[in-house]
Amino acid sequence: MNHKILKKFVGLFGYKLLDKNTSKNERLISTNSFLKIERLFKILFLEKKISKLIQIGANDGERFDSLNSFIKEYPCKSLLVEPIKENFEKLKNNYKNNNNIIFENSAISINNEIQKLYKVDDKFLSYYSNHIPGITSFDKEHLIKHGVKRKHIVTENVSTLNMKDLINKHNFHSIELLCIDAEGYDYQVLLGLDIKRYCPRVICIEISPLVDKKNENYKESKVYKYLLQNGYKLTWKGSNSFIFLFHPKQQSI
Repeated sequence: MNHKILKKFVGLFGYKLLDKNTSKNERLISTNSFLKIERLFKILFLEKKISKLIQIGANDGERFDSLNSFIKEYPCKSLLVEPIKENFEKLKNNYKNNNNIIFENSAISINNEIQKLYKVDDKFLSYYSNHIPGITSFDKEHLIKHGVKRKHIVTENVSTLNMKDLINKHNFHSIELLCIDAEGYDYQVLLGLDIKRYCPRVICIEISPLVDKKNENYKESKVYKYLLQNGYKLTWKGSNSFIFLFHPKQQSI
């Protein structure tokens, strides 16, 4: 699908993709962002642009998961990665009727340097909003920035893989959609992928941490700069998640 066709599809569903000559290039106006990200995924799946995907940080497959319904509805081979054991068991149960899923209970790191993750102790979860169970991180300060009290944080030992080993282990050498939600470790996970070799058509990733709540400084992030250098363009911007499409010159997506 070339850029003009994508703009037409996106326009049908209430998006506005700004032209490259405008001063606010690569910004997609987004209100009700969770709804709109699902619409954008709908376009890509309907157009049969996504047949293989990897989701890093799949959590339980339900909580704040915009891919869930598409993975179940479309015959898309999916590799779902979740390090926390409790979430992983819920994830498998959620997709128990789907035979197009591969599961991996590991954290993704560069040099297997992550041996444990921080999370909120189950007995204190009722003190927090429902997004907190999905916030597990290699960095304790990441939880504290979300309002978690230090005394409510515990650790869980996890298995680790780097992206190369993950791909080889599951013979997953073609990636059309890569979703990364690694709670502050997203850039490192992205660096672990040989992006020149695999070149996912679509990358959905968190850019964290951001200095301002409006995400107006996202262009200063390492993720944004790295993806632009490798032929990607920002297509959608939510509260802290961003979608990039591979769009080098003279090449359609």
